[in-house]
Amino acid sequence: MSNATPARLVIMGPQGAGKGTQAALLAERLAIPAISTGDIFRENIKGGTELGRLAQEYTAKGELVPDSVTNAMVRDRLAQDDATVGFILDGYPRNAAQVVELDGILGDLGQSLDAVVELTAERDELLARLAKRAELEGREDDTEETIARRLDIYAEQTAPLTSAYADRGLLRRADGIGEIGVVSDRIAAALGV
Repeated sequence: MSNATPARLVIMGPQGAGKGTQAALLAERLAIPAISTGDIFRENIKGGTELGRLAQEYTAKGELVPDSVTNAMVRDRLAQDDATVGFILDGYPRNAAQVVELDGILGDLGQSLDAVVELTAERDELLARLAKRAELEGREDDTEETIARRLDIYAEQTAPLTSAYADRGLLRRADGIGEIGVVSDRIAAALGV
């Protein structure tokens, strides 16, 4: 990781805005890990772990995994060697309590966030994208009802966090609609990388 660009980032946006794709591309560009809570949950569900069974109870209903489980997982992941230079968190924090927890985790590690990227997109576009993804990937957690519920939860709990990060001078916005490369360029320009 000696070629890594020091960067501690959060990528935010509603489900379907392209966070996972863009986090992976940005992580490659900066040579830092992209850390997706959603991927970790899905791996545990597929593996039938205790965490996976617990996570599945919530995700099957379109609900979020409890903060206590998510916080512990993020704390453990950010303490790993590959995240010491930097990371991109995708799917965390999702609510005000998790923002406080992330501040504490980073404080314990002697770190702080460098920026928060928000991908923006209209709800109708997101619903269409997610319906297509569910069809292509056969994802059981992407039913019409769970998709709508997750978008509602994002609007209620996560979208307001962008104001808090804007107040700290950390927020960078990028339009998430368009070709993948175009959106990547918008993010890079917003971050100056």
